[in-house]
Amino acid sequence: MAQRRTITGFSNPLVKFLRSLRDKKHRKREQRFLVEGLRLLTDARASGKLPEILVMATNRAAHPLLDALEADVAAAGGDVVEMDEAILSKVTGKDNPQAVAGVFPEFDTALTNLDRSKAPIWLVAQAMRDPGNLGTMLRTGDAVGAGGLILLDNCADPFSVEAVRASMGAVFTQGIAQASWDEFLPWLRGDDGQLVAASLRDPCDYRQAAYEAPCFLMVGNESQGLPEAYEDACDLRVTMPMLGRADSLNAAIAAAVLAYEALAHLRTA
Repeated sequence: MAQRRTITGFSNPLVKFLRSLRDKKHRKREQRFLVEGLRLLTDARASGKLPEILVMATNRAAHPLLDALEADVAAAGGDVVEMDEAILSKVTGKDNPQAVAGVFPEFDTALTNLDRSKAPIWLVAQAMRDPGNLGTMLRTGDAVGAGGLILLDNCADPFSVEAVRASMGAVFTQGIAQASWDEFLPWLRGDDGQLVAASLRDPCDYRQAAYEAPCFLMVGNESQGLPEAYEDACDLRVTMPMLGRADSLNAAIAAAVLAYEALAHLRTA
């Protein structure tokens, strides 16, 4: 069993560091993010990623997955730390925190890291502000076998606790890139790639659209939608029928509906 160290004081510098990772400014400064819960940490391990720091509650229940995680972190030279539940609650900001958390280095999110030939579908979000929606899109991408999620302009932080939790581990399985529109469009047009927008401007029915791989499915800001110039640059604009009183779908749900429809078309093409 790996050697551990125990923290007993709220004023310990590591406690202050861990707490700071709840704030985007400090995450960006440290290039680190916090992940809570054994399931997410196990998903990360299965994806080949281990936390630099593994934090465990002293009164945690024994679990073989946690034992394996601890052994791997220690073998990789990581830091294994115990603290009581009250201190861990301060770290996570929750009254009933998970019994385990980990600190990971943020991934390189440059567009140039993406291999568009890796998958037939990619998801693109423009100015998405809700971390829950962002995490849901990552989870959808994992479900449909997408290559990843490209975040355009001023999106929510994909490494926030809320986004990571909503991703259900997909933050570790999906490629993530962040770029401005002026960076993204030349990159996209530099090779094969069909850009499809969820739009109400002269669209075709999403079930009749001629999807082509690699297909980049783009949704806009939750309240504003996509800018007109972005829609004009797309190869296809598609819409989904709204049969009730609502005039639109949640952005992340719209992305999921489009992704499954595009997948069905590409599988039979």
